[in-house]
Amino acid sequence: MSVAEPKAPVAEKASGAAAPKEGAPKKAESPFRTDSKLERLFAQGEFVVTAEIGPPKSASSKGIRENAKILKDATDGQNLTDNQTAIVRLSSIAAAVHVLAEGGNPVMQMTVRDRNRIALQSDLLGAYSLGIRNTLCLSGDHQSFGNHPTSKNVYDIDSIQLLQTVKGLRDDKKFLCGEDCKINPKFYIGAAANPFGDPFEFRVLRLEKKIKAGADFIQTQAIFDLERFERFMAMARERGLHKKVNIMAGIIPVKSAKAMEYMKTVPGMIVPDEMIARIKGAADQASAGVDLAVEMIQRMRQIEGVRGVHLMAVGWEEKVPEIVEKAGLLPRPKVKE
Repeated sequence: MSVAEPKAPVAEKASGAAAPKEGAPKKAESPFRTDSKLERLFAQGEFVVTAEIGPPKSASSKGIRENAKILKDATDGQNLTDNQTAIVRLSSIAAAVHVLAEGGNPVMQMTVRDRNRIALQSDLLGAYSLGIRNTLCLSGDHQSFGNHPTSKNVYDIDSIQLLQTVKGLRDDKKFLCGEDCKINPKFYIGAAANPFGDPFEFRVLRLEKKIKAGADFIQTQAIFDLERFERFMAMARERGLHKKVNIMAGIIPVKSAKAMEYMKTVPGMIVPDEMIARIKGAADQASAGVDLAVEMIQRMRQIEGVRGVHLMAVGWEEKVPEIVEKAGLLPRPKVKE
């Protein structure tokens, strides 16, 4: 038998309370849709820097907190991956809370691989209630690549529908089913883009679909093929997409030529042979990898429509401050009042 919840008492009007004066200035409405630091930095015209933190295959928060301390002053946001490569790891929500506790600005990744629409919306509400203000909507790596290859993919909705879901919650205060959400999560919404998949011409059309679905910012797949990425950005500019969304170029700092040779085998990535040869021929391959990352960042700053970079140095987070400093991007800008 259900018990009705008691109604909240109606506050009585204070006797003798002064009525507001006519012509009194009204409180100005915020031009921002969210409380996100990223939204404000983009609005200020800053070149925004984010970095990635991979949660561990354990229940420990130690590594996440250490990396958050390293990255919080060198970057503007810190991505927490969601069971990347389909391997069971500490949840991105919990990891984001640990980053918050260290003074960071988490970007919670969320994949549709592991949850249906009920669980996705529930996790969004929970994450926002814990102080998380940014989310990145993804499909997720296929489970056959991970440590539970016989598990079932969910894919109740796809990543574009997830973008629509988050936007509907934020802007319309509506769940996907159409019911009202009285206290709605006001996320700054991100999506991923791969400029290197085939067919190449479809990449920009898919980007446009994600923008229409609700993406406020885009983080791209790791860029090594500069010529192809510049063609992708030219196509995006032709459609005016660079004015509708904040595009962040993905950069992976590499430790060795061997790592680059492996990445060349990953579907959806293009790594030029001459770039591999450059690292292979260096006396100190790790230092050469840092220098290459710095050059890539500087190149990205010259491409019209690129509003920032996303550094994916998972397992090498301690190098991010050095890379950002060498690229001339320290100290990081503050949000203006």
